[in-house]
Amino acid sequence: MEFNRGGRPSQPTTNSTPGGATPPSSAGPSQRKSTDSKKGGAKSKIFNLKFASVALLFSATLLVVALLVFLAVSKPRSEATFVENDKYQAVFLNGGQVYFGQVTHLNNSYLRLVDIYYLRVNQQVQPAEGEDVPIPQEGDISLVKLGCELHGPEDEMLVNMDQIIFWENLRPDGQVSEAIATFKDENPDGQDCEVPEQAGVPEQQVPAVDDGTGNEFGAPEEDEE
Repeated sequence: MEFNRGGRPSQPTTNSTPGGATPPSSAGPSQRKSTDSKKGGAKSKIFNLKFASVALLFSATLLVVALLVFLAVSKPRSEATFVENDKYQAVFLNGGQVYFGQVTHLNNSYLRLVDIYYLRVNQQVQPAEGEDVPIPQEGDISLVKLGCELHGPEDEMLVNMDQIIFWENLRPDGQVSEAIATFKDENPDGQDCEVPEQAGVPEQQVPAVDDGTGNEFGAPEEDEE
């Protein structure tokens, strides 16, 4: 035991609170700064992580959109998209027959044609033995509306795609389109199968076509002098 100068025992100095409890230790300024810096660093890391996640998600979205656009642009157009609905089409078949009408449906299996017309040779001459087959003249070929044939077909045709050589859109100012327009003007109620003349459209004839021998298919004969 130690004695102070007055001869009294000195009391030990302790930092105690009333009741004997030890007060909580207070951190110094340097410790508080260290704690604050750790908290700030953690918040900064969380912010950076969120920002990186958002940037990655945005980049992935842009990549997906760019891929979809590329696939849409590079994908070949469907054949049906080439059909011009406000025009007539010509469909050429393997057997040499050609039909004119409006294509309303086209896929890999079949083609649907309505409002159908076709070419008919009105005069067929059986050549004598040893004679050449006569070339049909302009007046011998007419455009016929489908529907008055013996078997009574409806004005609709489904053609297998493997029977089609090619098809094409027709210009409104072409001879076939003009012939169809003339027929419709003259028969606003549709064709009457009781009148044979209505089946053909002789007013508009098909163009002459060179067959490669100097003769023209559909061209009128020249008058002999």
